[in-house]
Amino acid sequence: MNYYFLVAGLTEVEIEDNKMTYSVAEFKQEVHPQLSAGDAKLMELFYTKFDNQNLLRYFKDKEALFDERGNVTKEELEEAIELIIEEETPKNRNIPPYFKVFIEEFRSGENHNIEDVKWENRLAELYYQWAMNNKNKLIRRWYEFNMNLNNILAAYASRKHHLEVDVVGDNEVTEALKTSRQRDFGLTVTLDDFDKIQRLADEIDFFEREKKIDVLKWQWLEEQTFFEYFSIERIFAYLVKLEIIERWVSLNPEQGGKIFREMINALKEYVVNQKSLVLDKVQAKTEK
Repeated sequence: MNYYFLVAGLTEVEIEDNKMTYSVAEFKQEVHPQLSAGDAKLMELFYTKFDNQNLLRYFKDKEALFDERGNVTKEELEEAIELIIEEETPKNRNIPPYFKVFIEEFRSGENHNIEDVKWENRLAELYYQWAMNNKNKLIRRWYEFNMNLNNILAAYASRKHHLEVDVVGDNEVTEALKTSRQRDFGLTVTLDDFDKIQRLADEIDFFEREKKIDVLKWQWLEEQTFFEYFSIERIFAYLVKLEIIERWVSLNPEQGGKIFREMINALKEYVVNQKSLVLDKVQAKTEK
């Protein structure tokens, strides 16, 4: 399904002045009602990550505030937990199906400390598995790209501190990270963007690394949606970019503004070069 008027009417993202004119929450409120039922469900995949954070936060502190960008309210989550404890399956469609698996594992496990990173990793693993099982090819690949990116960075961090590699998911990249002793885990040839991710792992400065991670994600979205104009894929990419902007703008003005302006300048240069490269290829094919 194409969304000609919706995409054409999306507010331009202007971040040079370090201001937001369109938040992720506003996007959800205004855009979702205009989507088909199936496409709205796809977009909910994105917001489910906030549900994950809320679930972890709730187990840590039942009085903690909920991030309202999620799909599940606090009342819905509490009701779902009660049903799961009673060995029933929540019927609420807002509750991700893997919540039942996670909650049952957490309650039956020996370690009930939700702040243990293993529980955060387990929830992330279930989330990726669920997201990568959807029918949209680009969105499936987006979540696999993120899983691979996070796993590679985690694997290099584990090596640096002489720890056992702790990664999530089950694919070719995960297997290589667990078993390979090569510096590049044998992934340079088989995985796109591996060299870029490897350089990210070597970055010492935290903010610089985070900035470069977001640049890499933005570049990936630009490449994958270059010929997507009015599709749900274009809208999904817009939402992801919106969150990247929102995250950096939420930093203190001086620090966040400086870092974000640098990132955007790099992105602009990349987009111009990428479009020029694609146009050159199209022209070359036409001349043949």
